[in-house]
Amino acid sequence: MERAEEQRDSERMKDEKEDYNLHPSSLIPHPSNAPAPLHPCTVCRVVRLGLTSYDDALEMQQQAVERLRSGEDTERLFLLEHPHVFTLGRGADGANILADEAQLESLSIEVHETGRGGDVTYHGPGQLVGYPIINLKPDRCDVHRYVRDIEEVLIRSIADFGIKGDRIEGLTGVWVGDEKIAAIGVRIARWITSHGFALNVNTDLDYFRLIVPCGITNKGVTSLARLLGRPVDMNEVTRSVAVHFGEVFERDMRTQ
Repeated sequence: MERAEEQRDSERMKDEKEDYNLHPSSLIPHPSNAPAPLHPCTVCRVVRLGLTSYDDALEMQQQAVERLRSGEDTERLFLLEHPHVFTLGRGADGANILADEAQLESLSIEVHETGRGGDVTYHGPGQLVGYPIINLKPDRCDVHRYVRDIEEVLIRSIADFGIKGDRIEGLTGVWVGDEKIAAIGVRIARWITSHGFALNVNTDLDYFRLIVPCGITNKGVTSLARLLGRPVDMNEVTRSVAVHFGEVFERDMRTQ
């Protein structure tokens, strides 16, 4: 996300009381070697969905948010892959999709506008997408902390595969050098979260050439498979992310 977008998001958050979208300009670093919490308590169910359309995943998120808000259900962490899709966050610049309509159609790439923060990104097979539906009340009501905690989950997860991830000041996501391996775009309404993160595992990175990822022109993208020089078992990555999500957010992670 470019700094002009950061400033617009920051101003918008001052006006919105119930609907928070990501703006990273004042995020505070969270050490990657922080100790795991000792007493996880709140139950969070891990829901593994496999390949799921963007529309279906969005509907599931919305239903899960309402059930959590009404007290009908527990928190959930949806982990899945999408068919090829470009998504645009609130305030995204449509010009950052470089492909024309003919290219999009020939490659079967859908385009969706979303309610998350951030600019344009790509989702597709081989990429692990996570949608946490959790309640940040009463003691985690801090959007900056939430984003940093998501980054921490992903930093710990890729460390399990021998990859050192870092943060870059003024930007969100997880980086290996100047290449982004994980993107984050969140929505928080009345402190219940939706949308989330995308970790490149075995992702076909060529699709990123059809966009300006996150509106950032001077950095690249990478994946676990590219860095390791081999395909990576998605089930192993999914397990790692679920475990570290429980550590960082002090949740009792249960597989559905």
